[in-house]
Amino acid sequence: MNRRTFLAISLSLACSRTPKATAERDARGTASRIVSLSPSTTETISELGALRSLVGRSRYCDWPSEVKALPDVGGYVDPNVEAIVALRPDLVVGARGPAGRRIDDTLRAQGIDTYFPPTESVAEVLAMIRGLGARIDRQADGERVASRVESRLAQIAEATKSLDHPRVLLLFGVQPIVAAGPKSFGDELLSRAGARNAVTQGDAYPTLDVEAVAGMDPDVIVDAAVAEEHGAQRISKTAGGWSRVRAVQNDRVLALADEVVLRPGPRIAEGVATLARALHPGLSL
Repeated sequence: MNRRTFLAISLSLACSRTPKATAERDARGTASRIVSLSPSTTETISELGALRSLVGRSRYCDWPSEVKALPDVGGYVDPNVEAIVALRPDLVVGARGPAGRRIDDTLRAQGIDTYFPPTESVAEVLAMIRGLGARIDRQADGERVASRVESRLAQIAEATKSLDHPRVLLLFGVQPIVAAGPKSFGDELLSRAGARNAVTQGDAYPTLDVEAVAGMDPDVIVDAAVAEEHGAQRISKTAGGWSRVRAVQNDRVLALADEVVLRPGPRIAEGVATLARALHPGLSL
């Protein structure tokens, strides 16, 4: 699930039966049947070399491509609990979503272990990678993957530190306008990509109007809402009040269609590199 959808959804989750899951762990006590409810944890399982243990995935999990052949059990805000239990998992993992503890409590009532860590910062993403590695007896792989991400982020920081840092408005939605605010995941991505967030006050994901955007006067707008219907046409010199925004006048609106940039998983460093290259044409990373 992408973050703009994540912001708008809440969960009403109920389950009418409470039989214990029947899956058994292998001889070492390692989870041998895993269901993943978020793309970030699915990608982490793959990077840890444990893809064979994955028996189910969310509808949004699409990388690596072979996971698309696995049973779809819904999403982490609307999981099909009966479908999950039918797969006999001994571990269900996912991002901590708007359902809070309700998914966790419901699955644990079925006798299923869970792991839903926060991933709202790079530090939390790294902790998730290491934590998932520990839970499936792949600690060394977790450390390897996390260290690789840290090394790549350090390389990006070195490459961008002496560059001009443009003021950037990162948008997750256009109707309504939803932006990355202070202390949000998107705010950190901008900083690590060699930019400054044009939004300096308010909530982590504020809703804005075009007048507010024009007042912020960003150098660049990064439109991550292009997947919305007609998303690519919603910010233009002829669309509503956008003609008053300097970045639009100067053709400094960057369409960001690559989901890897916003996925808080093991490919996050490559997402930051993608964003950095878009903001700094000619940058070699």
